[in-house]
Amino acid sequence: MDFYSFIVQNKEAIKLVYALLVIFICIMIVLKTDRLFRISEHNGIRYFRNAFFFFGSGFAIRYFLPLPFNRFDLLPQYSFLIEILFEFALIIAGFFLLYSLIWKKFEIRTRSSLLNGRIAVFYAMTLILVLLDFILGFFYLMFLSQIIIFAYLIVLSYKNYMERGNKHNFPRFYFFAMLLGFFAWFLNALSALYFKWNNLMLINTYGFNLIFFLLFLYGVVKVTRE
Repeated sequence: MDFYSFIVQNKEAIKLVYALLVIFICIMIVLKTDRLFRISEHNGIRYFRNAFFFFGSGFAIRYFLPLPFNRFDLLPQYSFLIEILFEFALIIAGFFLLYSLIWKKFEIRTRSSLLNGRIAVFYAMTLILVLLDFILGFFYLMFLSQIIIFAYLIVLSYKNYMERGNKHNFPRFYFFAMLLGFFAWFLNALSALYFKWNNLMLINTYGFNLIFFLLFLYGVVKVTRE
């Protein structure tokens, strides 16, 4: 039995292990970046932290929230709510990643990085995208918005890498992570729209996603040790 056949035959268990790994990585990133923010008080770090809080929440919602609903045979009635919460978490996470790089252009001193006037704009945009996708019956706008956001993040992170890459390691990790994130979203969109969730495509997408999160964890750990 080859590797892909093993994964396909055990895909439900693999999905749960994959989700647990992503959630664990996100928790580690949130904890370490929160500590780094308390030391540095750098606003970009707390928006970066928020992104991974929502990434982790999204995966928990998608893969573990259905379990109690399944137990009581309620999933068919509430699956739409799980999908809405999952999509909301992933889209707002992308917006937080974006804002972690551009906050200096718009930011005024605020007590909360989760609830303030500028972030409310992203919440509103996310809600509109989620509701439109709910009406359309698929994740079209989630895929499109995240592909656009990550394409822009590639440009911004590359600019930061060229300006500060020789002085700090993290801009390099950030740039390569954005490339991986873009390809992961692109593969996810292809898998959903053209390959009808083909198992081989999904495996490759999960691989890109996992490397994306691991690269950020590695970068955060390396920065916090310096």
